[in-house]
Amino acid sequence: MIKKKSRPQEEIKQKNIDKPTDNKENSNQPGENNGETLENSSSPDTPGAASDGLKEEMESADKVVSELMKAEEKLAEMQDKYIRLSAEFDNYRKRTLREKMELSKYGAEDLLSKIIPLMDDFDRALTLMDKATDCVAMKNGIDLIYCKFSEFLRQNGIREIESLNSNFNVDVHEAVAKVTVEEEEKKGKVVDVLQKGYYLQDKVLRFSKVVVGE
Repeated sequence: MIKKKSRPQEEIKQKNIDKPTDNKENSNQPGENNGETLENSSSPDTPGAASDGLKEEMESADKVVSELMKAEEKLAEMQDKYIRLSAEFDNYRKRTLREKMELSKYGAEDLLSKIIPLMDDFDRALTLMDKATDCVAMKNGIDLIYCKFSEFLRQNGIREIESLNSNFNVDVHEAVAKVTVEEEEKKGKVVDVLQKGYYLQDKVLRFSKVVVGE
């Protein structure tokens, strides 16, 4: 009975001794757990990852340099446009100032050139006055000059303010004196014109100096 029980115990002991040996062998087999550990332990610090990172940084730096160069070109173009525009404005300002000075100095050139023929008529009339014996002819000559001058004023927008026998109007009349009148319809009206007034288009160029009845 004792011999039969001891045999199985020896077999169990033998199996227990063999098990650690098997585990050790399995742990040392290449291509299984060790390979997985190497694959999983790969990190960006490897040479391939470092090369890719450097390449991205260089591309980013090139892009920044390219954008900076474009910005500098655009800035130079805008500065050139500003300089040109400033020079053109300065020339325009000087030209406008010169034109204003010429306008204020020679603005009445056209008007005065039209008055000169009337002065010629007056010169001829004054010359003939010393030799003329016919007063009627002299009067006709003076009337002709007056008509020409009146037409000249009309063509340039100047017209007379009709004042005599009209109601006194402070907008166009300047009362110099007042006189007592017997007729009721003449009270508050212009009874005499001492100096004619004129319009320039629709603006009063000169007020009429008048005498008003009361």
